[in-house]
Amino acid sequence: MPREVDVAIIGAGSAGLYALSQVRRKTNNYVLIDGGELGTTCARVGCMPSKVLIQVAEDFHRRKIFDREGIEGGEGLGIDAAEVMEHVQDLRDVFVDKTLGVTDSLDADHLLEGYARFISEDTLEVDGEQIRAGKIIIATGTTPVVPTAWQGFAEHIITTNELFELEDLPASMAVIGLGSIGLEIGQALSRLGVEVTGIDQLATVAKLADPVVNQLAVDTLTKEFQLWLGMPAELEADEDGVKITCGDKSVVVEKVLASLGRKPNLDQLGLENTAIQLDARGIPVYDPHTMQIGNSSIFIAGDVNADRALLHEAGHEGRVAGYNAVNEITAFKRKTALGITFCDPNIATVGAQLDELNQADIVVGEIQFAPVGRALIMAKNRGVLRVYANKADGRLLGAAMACVKGENLAHLLAWSIQQGLSVQDLLKMPFYHPVIEEALQAALYHALGQLDIKVDLVELEKR
Repeated sequence: MPREVDVAIIGAGSAGLYALSQVRRKTNNYVLIDGGELGTTCARVGCMPSKVLIQVAEDFHRRKIFDREGIEGGEGLGIDAAEVMEHVQDLRDVFVDKTLGVTDSLDADHLLEGYARFISEDTLEVDGEQIRAGKIIIATGTTPVVPTAWQGFAEHIITTNELFELEDLPASMAVIGLGSIGLEIGQALSRLGVEVTGIDQLATVAKLADPVVNQLAVDTLTKEFQLWLGMPAELEADEDGVKITCGDKSVVVEKVLASLGRKPNLDQLGLENTAIQLDARGIPVYDPHTMQIGNSSIFIAGDVNADRALLHEAGHEGRVAGYNAVNEITAFKRKTALGITFCDPNIATVGAQLDELNQADIVVGEIQFAPVGRALIMAKNRGVLRVYANKADGRLLGAAMACVKGENLAHLLAWSIQQGLSVQDLLKMPFYHPVIEEALQAALYHALGQLDIKVDLVELEKR
């Protein structure tokens, strides 16, 4: 006889744990199923260890401006790569331990360590045990993509799953795929002394749709390590590692970081034993406001749905899926889109992007960071911020930037867009001096002057 539960959650990553937090409010008759190593992708191989590596690299890189500031001895500083990686791993383990707090508290009735497979619409099988659930939440996460053609170079290919386990750093590395992870890791490794070649078959980095921001990002990053854009990479064996060829360019490297995105973990779930509909990518068709798959009793949350593969989005989706699994199904608003790449300068996108907007209906407020006082003091004044607003009424729609403190500016703009604020609304706010936020103020003034409605600056200050 199958075991009966109210809710079964497949996956104990970020989305699954957030779903669990809602489910436990209503029922104790649940099961959390996970067949992999416990600890979230973010804590173990993603957000957190990568930021530790980035911080070490940034601290070391800062020595290059010591001379101009009158600080002597910077040229004598060096890197102990083994100590760097030990530090990364130590902090990584701290973050993982924090995520394990939830699963460590679960007994064997509530936590099943095994792989789940659907044998019908409402029944799962885990290591021979059948579980019939009133509601099922799929939160199985993703796995790094490594092309089949690269299997012959397996000893030289790593992904983020292996990167943070290295005991030392290679002398050279090709980073193939320049989305957020590729850019972050590529720049960090370059700053730590690795000879890095960044490669992407697209002409853009970090999925930037704004050509002005993309060009500045590319120009700036190219000053630190070589970027080969707009060409596919071909790999072949070499006695010293792997030879990478892109058009008429080639390089031999010790290691290749495959940063080509992540594939949803759906293949082994037995979805063919359910009636749920899949889209052209093989992803279950679901409502992003309820996380419900069709009209079924199955929900999906986190990067497994191949939509917004970010921790804060996984948390939101997990909470929504968990809530709707134990309550009357309710639609929830999506958060304003927010993406941050923690390279230097930060690259960030907020809200709607240029390729999603009708150019005739918007204005673009821009500020180049060269004259921004606070950025100049920090020796980080190479940057650009572009904000997009509705031409008719000034309502903020989106933004893209490659600039210092972009992670902070992006949050201010995301909060403003989510509140439905306009350029005029933000210009009524206080801006201290000297701060990076003054760059945002300048971009907003630039946008204000292009609006169809004309606003006297003095009028903005009236009560």
